[in-house]
Amino acid sequence: MEVDLSGVLLNQFKKAKKEYERAKREKKEAVARRKALECAKLLREMARYNRYNERMYLEMAKKWELVANSIEEVLNPSKVIKPKKAQEEVEEDINKFKSFVKNNLIQKSKIKWEDIGGLKEVKQLMMETIVISALQKPASIQPWKGILLFGPPGTGKTLLASACAGSLDATFFNVKASSVTSKYFGESSKIISALYEVARELHPSIVFIDEIDALTMKRGEGISEASRRMLSTLLTELDGFQDKGSGRLVLTLAATNTPWDLDEAVLSRFPRRIYIPLPDKEAAKEIIKINTRGLKLNVNLDEIAERCVERYYSGRDIKNLCQGAIWSMIRDVNRDLYKMANLPYRELRKRKLKVRPLTEEDFEEGFKKIKSPLTKRDIERYEKWWEEFGG
Repeated sequence: MEVDLSGVLLNQFKKAKKEYERAKREKKEAVARRKALECAKLLREMARYNRYNERMYLEMAKKWELVANSIEEVLNPSKVIKPKKAQEEVEEDINKFKSFVKNNLIQKSKIKWEDIGGLKEVKQLMMETIVISALQKPASIQPWKGILLFGPPGTGKTLLASACAGSLDATFFNVKASSVTSKYFGESSKIISALYEVARELHPSIVFIDEIDALTMKRGEGISEASRRMLSTLLTELDGFQDKGSGRLVLTLAATNTPWDLDEAVLSRFPRRIYIPLPDKEAAKEIIKINTRGLKLNVNLDEIAERCVERYYSGRDIKNLCQGAIWSMIRDVNRDLYKMANLPYRELRKRKLKVRPLTEEDFEEGFKKIKSPLTKRDIERYEKWWEEFGG
């Protein structure tokens, strides 16, 4: 069986590219030509081991060969006025996708661990991971590079990723399937490459891939060639050959509501798989308190939390329940609120919204409107997958 060396070769290619750029700056023509040819050779080798990206690597190899053959013009552009050369085109292409990542995928997270109700064990596992990643340690201790968060919708997977970045003051890349998929052939894989290159530049970085199943459906199910290339690129980046021994923290967190749909190769890149369950009674109480901050509760909190558990409410459902109760209270004590819509904004800023403690009746209004789509069978399916594949 042939060994896949594409990840190792990619690391060697990036090293050769840096040496080429140094020689270019120093105007060392012979070294620059030699390094350009080395880049081309490595790309052709990568094409052999990575059939999904074969076409892209071969095209890049040709451009590097053009650079090597016209190295004098590349190093001394003022001497000859000719059309833009291959290296400049390659660099422009790379910079275009890096700019897209910086302008569209980076967010500033202000979420802290205490902003998340419940999930004590899950939070502890994730805290340990980011702490170990940053501490000085023996070489044999390798922190997790990829963590898969799976469970029903609305259980706080995005909040957990945000808290990782917020508590660490790390660069937070919030990636959705629609952000990295492109209708143009080959662009999706370039966006993935640019994403991780920027993440390494701006480390410590948390890369959060939401609904990763939309990007990595099992191969052989009518997946397109462009999707195969993107998946192959993602797998190479998740292997993290270029990060080994660098001391850089680039942690990939991925979330899915359907872990059973994931490609086996993707699962192997996420050895740490954490089940994010529906809130239990104590967690439900915490979530209610977080989402009613600043308001008094004249309710039996234990009873409301118990009803949330019985109805298979997710954290998002409980948040919506609290909003329903709050709006019931607002309408009760601000009967003519809508009439103030005719006032200018500056006038509204001078006035204060009337509030009162939330009551059982307010929450009852919320319960009438919030229905969970989950059933006992759904929860059992998650628990069964956790038993078989969780780690």
